[in-house]
Amino acid sequence: MAPPPTLPRQRLRYVRILDVAAGFARKGLDSVVLSEVAAKADVPLGTLYRYFPSATQLVLALYRKQLGELLAGSSPAAGKAAAQALVGVVMEIFHMRLMQPAVEQCLNRAVYVKDTDTTRLLREIDATAEKAVTAACGDAAVARVLLLTVTGLVQAVRCRRLSLFEAEEDLKKACSLLQGARQAA
Repeated sequence: MAPPPTLPRQRLRYVRILDVAAGFARKGLDSVVLSEVAAKADVPLGTLYRYFPSATQLVLALYRKQLGELLAGSSPAAGKAAAQALVGVVMEIFHMRLMQPAVEQCLNRAVYVKDTDTTRLLREIDATAEKAVTAACGDAAVARVLLLTVTGLVQAVRCRRLSLFEAEEDLKKACSLLQGARQAA
């Protein structure tokens, strides 16, 4: 997989590919057909393959971009604003994963294999998600626990063990409990 482009025209094309892929990701990984993404993004198929050799890499790059945007918008806050910021960031990650089944499928199917592009993408995704949540709460351990909670709740909603409302309430409660425990310590 080629690194993201640096020239303005190429960056626009790259972002257009990712934006189009977001629509496909809502339907699941099997619906992310690279030739259809290229056609809808109005880019040559060879260009798409240069940046994203597989649908998995395209979907993971999309999720990495979305997490990067979330990280750029998060900043440390104090008091009640910090608690609200934490809930907002964690809830956004929860909804990104829930509303894009292709992202969730890639995260569940992908395995870490030494020296592969997918492994690098997965590590970047994990690091970016952790940075975004850590920026909101100020504690890397709390961030990791909340991200694992998100994973479990996404699975519970997908398997219909919890409703979306119940999962959201549980996630808010987890943020509150972990933030309270951190402040008490």
